[in-house]
Amino acid sequence: MTLSLSRKPLLPEATTRRLAGMLTGTGPVETAYAPWTGEPLVDMVTSSPQDVVAAFARARAAQARWAAVAPAERAKVFLRYYDLVLRNKQLMDLIQVQTGKTRFTAFEETLDVAGMSLYYARNAPAFLEPRRRKGGLPFATRVTELRHPKGVVSVISPFNYPLSDGICDVIPALIAGNGVVFKPDTQTALTPLLARELLVKAGLPAGLWQIVIGEPADIGDSLIDGADHVCFTGGNAAGRQIAVAAAARMIGATMQLGGKNPMLVLSDADLAKVVPAAARAAFVSGGQMCLCAERIYVHRDLYRTFVDRLVAHTRTLRIGSGLDFGYDVGSLSSPRQLAKTARHVEDAVAHGARVEVGGRARPDLGPCHYEPTVLTGVTPAAEIYTEETFGPVVSVYPFADEDEALRLANATEYGLNASIWTEDVARARGLAERINSGAVNINEGYVSTHISYDAPMGGRKASGYGRRHGEQGLLSMCDVQIVASQHGIGFDPKPGVTHKQQARQVTMIYNIMKALRLK
Repeated sequence: MTLSLSRKPLLPEATTRRLAGMLTGTGPVETAYAPWTGEPLVDMVTSSPQDVVAAFARARAAQARWAAVAPAERAKVFLRYYDLVLRNKQLMDLIQVQTGKTRFTAFEETLDVAGMSLYYARNAPAFLEPRRRKGGLPFATRVTELRHPKGVVSVISPFNYPLSDGICDVIPALIAGNGVVFKPDTQTALTPLLARELLVKAGLPAGLWQIVIGEPADIGDSLIDGADHVCFTGGNAAGRQIAVAAAARMIGATMQLGGKNPMLVLSDADLAKVVPAAARAAFVSGGQMCLCAERIYVHRDLYRTFVDRLVAHTRTLRIGSGLDFGYDVGSLSSPRQLAKTARHVEDAVAHGARVEVGGRARPDLGPCHYEPTVLTGVTPAAEIYTEETFGPVVSVYPFADEDEALRLANATEYGLNASIWTEDVARARGLAERINSGAVNINEGYVSTHISYDAPMGGRKASGYGRRHGEQGLLSMCDVQIVASQHGIGFDPKPGVTHKQQARQVTMIYNIMKALRLK
């Protein structure tokens, strides 16, 4: 592996203080640290439960006015936002310094949010239009479906993708006419604070999107108690608690949770294409992405060649830190993630696995750097066999035939993302239907499904429920109402007509509708 360590200065103190000053909490002060160096970045005042209640009140007051704005006018704000976000240097700097990821991965976050903004700006007005639905009695029953904003949406996002994971829930919530109370991870709160500032610059009413920070144990209940819908991205344990709390209040929830994502490399796969893509899918953002490939299953005829080529490719990856595009793998985001990654590798080796490449922390590069790692021979006794690592580690296994590959791919509690590599796309589509995953990419690791904003995306099994993206994602932020009016024919018997005669007449009408394909 080629090593590259940059000692460029971190964020200007004026920037971090200005952004942190946007927080109006009354709770304890917490310090955010830079994972590259361990240096403190900024002190931030956290929110108390009372602060969260006040944030909901401000958002709700602004939402009442925002909901009255025509969807086409709301959309103009997000067209302007696209231009402000895409390749925004300051946003990319913040993302990198707060998470430790590479410059290109930080760019991908700006691309994701810009793409989501553009998609909903172009399509949300049509999605939110009233639409006619077939009535129970043709011509006599006229039905209209209306799509109303829910009110105020609570968005809770994790540390690893501080722009994408949270803001891609905020955008459809706002454009649907809702207000938002948003709790990012405290470690990476500066990024969404700048993202909010840019959206206000694009024309969003300032009170509509509120940001609070704090520990879940302190403000978690308040984030659910004030919400009309909850969007959560994060770990499964917290997700289950939030789902239970939302259900107790009879409000909806969108849950994107963890994954132990499989990649299948079939016997006819082109390894020249597969190997670099597999490394990217495994090590992007230091493996700290819920869509990362953590398990690769390779047909036994290609297995040894694939492992050798993946190891050789991994050795060429440049590890480093700095605000430029000069390296391929950055840092983990915290000592906690580093410790978990190291523990998983050590436990795998103790249970018989072989480290083909990597397998070491790199304190010479920074406090949270860990080499991209390829494991073989991982046994079911190892933690990493079934548990999500969330680090730059991938395990490679051979399979004999497609039935075995599918069995192994589905042998997990998770079902978020999967990948199939083959020259026969029709064959891959047939296999994809048999993988219990919310998204399956063919000849790509994760990007194809993730940036296809017109297609609803989300998890199956323990990876969550509800969908982001597309009309379905927008409608999760809406309450659907139907209004039906009756004309001419009523449902009460006319004078002198018995219920038996009425039943005969209704049956005849239904039979006519069936024959004429009207129902």
